[in-house]
Amino acid sequence: MHLERHSIESVGWLRAAVLGANDGIVSTASLVLGVASANTGPSGVLLAGVAGLVAGAMSMATGEYVSVSSQADTENAALAQEQKELETDYQGEVRELTTLYIQRGVEPALAHQVAEQLMVKDALDAHAREELGLT
Repeated sequence: MHLERHSIESVGWLRAAVLGANDGIVSTASLVLGVASANTGPSGVLLAGVAGLVAGAMSMATGEYVSVSSQADTENAALAQEQKELETDYQGEVRELTTLYIQRGVEPALAHQVAEQLMVKDALDAHAREELGLT
């Protein structure tokens, strides 16, 4: 069991947070400056700023939800396709996994042995990890 935790595991979340914060600051500041330049009173500028913040937050949350849902749908479709390939051409999938290990530098005989052993344990997991890059 691998117990080490690396900060790279959370880089996707960090990237989304930084992008969202930057987008929120720039768009809200632009909105407030635009409204203020129209000689609007302080309460109007404040209202526009709050409305911009709320609209931006809702937009980012909806966009993130749709993005994550789309990624999950795509990954599930790829896993279903891989499962079907395992059911219809198991030996072809062994060869495919063997080839992937050979391309990564493993000796052919050992690559075949590793592919077979991993597929006996959990063939879909082995292909998801090595072929599709999913964990």
